[in-house]
Amino acid sequence: MKISVKEGEILFTVVMYILAVIFLIVSFFKDRKKTKMALKKAWKSFENILPAFAGVLALIGLVLTVLTPDIISKIIGANTGFLGMFLTSIIGSITLIPGFVAFPLAASLLQKGAGVMQIAVFISTLMMVGFVTLPLEISYFGKRVAFLRNVLSYIFSFIVALIIGMVVR
Repeated sequence: MKISVKEGEILFTVVMYILAVIFLIVSFFKDRKKTKMALKKAWKSFENILPAFAGVLALIGLVLTVLTPDIISKIIGANTGFLGMFLTSIIGSITLIPGFVAFPLAASLLQKGAGVMQIAVFISTLMMVGFVTLPLEISYFGKRVAFLRNVLSYIFSFIVALIIGMVVR
């Protein structure tokens, strides 16, 4: 019996939820007080992240609604080459999106016609280059180290994208 990738993803998700519930039950029987405290902390974290998460999801939904597959292909499609990679690298460098939102966004953009290398450089710069967080980074590491790390990360993002482009083709 052969299952599709989508069915495999669904099965994996269901198994992870089942395991989480099982471990929660085991934790509850092992130490009720700690489990309740952990659940309360988790709920507080959820409440804190929900507004930002909802805002980002709404923005992504709006962008994906406005941008048709044709527009996405013309701006950051595989045929846009270095210019499309440069554009997505700039967007990735200045955007502050958490990884759990960035990867589904990348998948949606790929499905709508974005190029693999363009999305690879977008995700790489998003995760490794911190234009918005640069002042904080400077305060901890100093100007030289912060700029050097960001410049090297920016360059490395293109190297990663080129390698991914060669492997995926």
